[in-house]
Amino acid sequence: MKWIFIFLALVAGALMPLQAGINLRLRTALGDPIWATMASFAVGTVILVFYALVSRFPVPTLSMAATAPWWAWTGGALGAFFVFATIVLAGELGAATTMAWLLAGQFLAALILDHYGLVSFQVHQISWPRLLGVALLIFGAVLVNKY
Repeated sequence: MKWIFIFLALVAGALMPLQAGINLRLRTALGDPIWATMASFAVGTVILVFYALVSRFPVPTLSMAATAPWWAWTGGALGAFFVFATIVLAGELGAATTMAWLLAGQFLAALILDHYGLVSFQVHQISWPRLLGVALLIFGAVLVNKY
């Protein structure tokens, strides 16, 4: 069963540079990365609303929403920054270099989040094999950037 989630992660990861390129083209058409980011989020929002309505998911109540900590509401802002950054970076660095450095940054942050069990993650201590894996990813990003 876990392999299904690994496959899903691979597919989602493979779609990231495609999304960056699509949004980069949108930036060209709209003339600005902010407008391209907003358009990307607007399209995504419309699709999610449509899917939620068709799937008949129960609408959360205000009392349910009130149980979330304040920081749980920052995900959309972080997502908007990520999409904006990929639009800007892809235009300057290209797909491979952008994704390599994004991945390196994601793994560095993930090590810290896991080690301390922050923002709802289970604790997974930093170990030498994990550090080596992240160091190799950073080294890979350096190679992709250089060549």
